[in-house]
Amino acid sequence: MGSHLQFTFIKSGGCRSSVLANSFLIPLSSFSTKKFSQGRCLHPVRPLQNAQVIKHIQLHVRSQLSNEEVIRRSGNYKPSSWENDDLQSLKSDFPEEAYVERATKLVVDVKRKFNQAAGAVDLLELIDNVQRLGVGYHFQTEIKRALESIKDTSVNADEELYATALRFRLLRQHGFQISQDVFKSFMDKKGGSFNESLRKDTKGLLDLYEASYHGFEGEDILDGAQQFTKRHLIKQLKEKTSPNYKNMARLVSHALEMPLHWRMNRWEARWFIDTYSMKQDMDPLILEFAKLDFNMVQAIYQQELKDASRWWTDLGLAEALRFSRDRIVENYLWTTGIIFEPQFGYCRRQLTKANCLITTIDDVYDVYGTLDELKLFTDAVERWDINTLRDLPDYMKICFMALYNNINEMAYDFLKKRGWDILKYLKKGWLDLCKTYLVEAQWYYNGYKPTLEEYLNNAWISISAPTILVHNYFCVENKIKEEALEQLDNYPSIVRSSGALLRYSDDLGTSTDELKRGDVPKSIQCYMHETGAPEEIAREHIRGLRAKEWKKMNKCMTAPSPFPQAFKDSAAGLGRMAQFMYQHGDGHGLLADSLTKNRIMPLLVHPIPLD
Repeated sequence: MGSHLQFTFIKSGGCRSSVLANSFLIPLSSFSTKKFSQGRCLHPVRPLQNAQVIKHIQLHVRSQLSNEEVIRRSGNYKPSSWENDDLQSLKSDFPEEAYVERATKLVVDVKRKFNQAAGAVDLLELIDNVQRLGVGYHFQTEIKRALESIKDTSVNADEELYATALRFRLLRQHGFQISQDVFKSFMDKKGGSFNESLRKDTKGLLDLYEASYHGFEGEDILDGAQQFTKRHLIKQLKEKTSPNYKNMARLVSHALEMPLHWRMNRWEARWFIDTYSMKQDMDPLILEFAKLDFNMVQAIYQQELKDASRWWTDLGLAEALRFSRDRIVENYLWTTGIIFEPQFGYCRRQLTKANCLITTIDDVYDVYGTLDELKLFTDAVERWDINTLRDLPDYMKICFMALYNNINEMAYDFLKKRGWDILKYLKKGWLDLCKTYLVEAQWYYNGYKPTLEEYLNNAWISISAPTILVHNYFCVENKIKEEALEQLDNYPSIVRSSGALLRYSDDLGTSTDELKRGDVPKSIQCYMHETGAPEEIAREHIRGLRAKEWKKMNKCMTAPSPFPQAFKDSAAGLGRMAQFMYQHGDGHGLLADSLTKNRIMPLLVHPIPLD
């Protein structure tokens, strides 16, 4: 027999042209589409793989796909070190009733503290602490009310710089209008620079430094604040001159490595729980709740990860397409950085599926496919028709069917439960992604070196942020708005900024390895080729572009928008997650089994000891 795919279906209904097939073999050399679609539906076709309706789908590759006649590149990716059986064995005690009851009581106790705060500074510190500890989502009403009461009040004169900076940062973070002019009183009226008398105020300098990263484009005072604070904080670390040096040095070093505003929420929460426990003025009740909540959320993540691993194993793509990255745990980890709150489990499940498909298809375009094959695959995605399978090579049949079935399934579920036909928006996101992948493949095969501008105009889409955020929108929005759909179709500024942030961090972390295996020049190499600059200067330029893009993102986060706050937070969260994943190299590729795994363990596997 030749190469076959075996699909086993259980009878399904729901659409007049629904599939009513039983187990059958489909020769890959002559893929028949009649078994899959009989007639046409006015709504998105019922997916061929529906976890809720189709009880069992089994995919087997009957013979090895032979590509001896084609020279193919390799990403040199190692197999995943995460076995499905090991993931299924994950177990947590924290969903147990005793922990749930204790957590419920602690929420009430912490809420009381918002009413018991002695003054504005105490209230600001309470807000800052619960947010950094990762439990701020429990107290959104209290935080909003507190900031409303504080926004127009004067600050304590004894802690003027610290309190002013903390108030500014929290108000900007929550979308309140506050001007950078609040810092003018700390500046030299003659030269327009910050008073040198502030250089020994470590606590004030640190919070002014963190506040400066919430600036918009053109806010020169905040730019100056960032340079001023960074210079003096670095000097204090070297000279060990700050009061309470040991504790402050931990906070300052952490901030200088990466500002709070750019950090992944859950990783920061895990770090800050340890740091907060060392503070002399820490509140033991708040600390207990933070530890307990972290472990309870981790238990939710573990169950979601087990579900995702079963789906990925059943899908069979990693087994069939050995050249691609097998990254189910890492792909799930991305979703916890995009949207971490426990109530968004459905969103994380859908985004994990999208991430896995993106990773596989990215490797098809970047590593394995020939240019002619990639054109065929892009055409298949554009037509979104299983009739195109007959034109694809065997490995692409498998890949396309996985994409086709899973996206149709999401659209079907949404139509069934919410009454909205979202298939065209999902298809557009995937088509735009594949078209930009194809552009980069054409550049590579033609030996073309794009300008930095050409590259970036394509790369903010090819990095997959628009595709991810389109899926995200439908997962977090309860009331679909026509205005939002119109903007989403053309990718609003917040999506473009998220894509740019993801692209810059990806390029800074992966471009060297990708060039070694053979790939289109990334932003760093484009700048080097265009200007003749050495690599380190080019890297610094890209870091500068990323910092500017964060200012655009900050503006998007506070501007009026038809999108829900959860969508905005997800767009920024994607930018933060990129810096987390690529901070020390290719955490999604070559470093997945070393660096990234060491970060995954405390986030998803090991609970925090409660004693």
